[in-house]
Amino acid sequence: MAEDATLEADWASSVDQAQQVDNGMTVNGMTVNGMTVNGMTVNGMTVNGLATASFNDWFNQNVADAPTLMSYIVKCAVPAGQTRTFQSTVTGVKYTWQGGLGLAPGWSAGSAATVTEQQVVSACLAAHVNKYGLHIALSALGRTAAGTEIPYSAEELSQFSAKEGCFFGNLFTTEGVFAGRDRDFTAAESSTRACSLTLKADNCAPVTNIGSCSQFCTKPDPSKPYYTQCTYNGKTYPTITTRVQPTELFRCGDGVCQFTEHAGSGNTADSCRADCGA
Repeated sequence: MAEDATLEADWASSVDQAQQVDNGMTVNGMTVNGMTVNGMTVNGMTVNGLATASFNDWFNQNVADAPTLMSYIVKCAVPAGQTRTFQSTVTGVKYTWQGGLGLAPGWSAGSAATVTEQQVVSACLAAHVNKYGLHIALSALGRTAAGTEIPYSAEELSQFSAKEGCFFGNLFTTEGVFAGRDRDFTAAESSTRACSLTLKADNCAPVTNIGSCSQFCTKPDPSKPYYTQCTYNGKTYPTITTRVQPTELFRCGDGVCQFTEHAGSGNTADSCRADCGA
């Protein structure tokens, strides 16, 4: 947090690469209980909407995590080039949050958040969770709630050449959020992005890992590098697909004991004798 209490993340400045984003929200920071009932979704993601008593009450329930969460909500929902500000009536601290992907145009303009906007923002938030709290550059692909494609370039796909995962769900309700793997992954592998690339179903609660994206998600246009929707528990959601740089992927036996690996007698990330010793 900057000294003036302004929370900012390092997003790419190029308009045609606005989806190249920095992630680092911890799982403990994804505290969105009460978003629907407190009026956040009803009042709109505008300065006036954030000035309501209901939003102020919600924000001050958890001053430790709410600023970071709001920085990611605004970056997911609001277009690049716009900001949202809020001053707490309890602490007097003023926050300024930067827009980014513009996934919820109606909500950003002051309308009540539609179900689709809730879902696509939830998917975006889940995609930005990092179990280790690290800020890792990633490529976020998909469509806005209005159906507009998030712009991307061939250069970006080349730089972020490692397919990673798919994210979907609804944090504004009790439905939860889900993550799947968009690549083959073995027990010998590990990553700085554990919440999507994992073989453990309970690794990153409240994000639930469901296994392979291809089991639940569809890609109507095979030429596109992203899924458009995922169906789980009988419900269909819009999804955000992510890619990372290959340097974020590790394998037991590559000669380096990564912080995601542990000593042991085996050849898995949790027990990697070759890299970390016995």
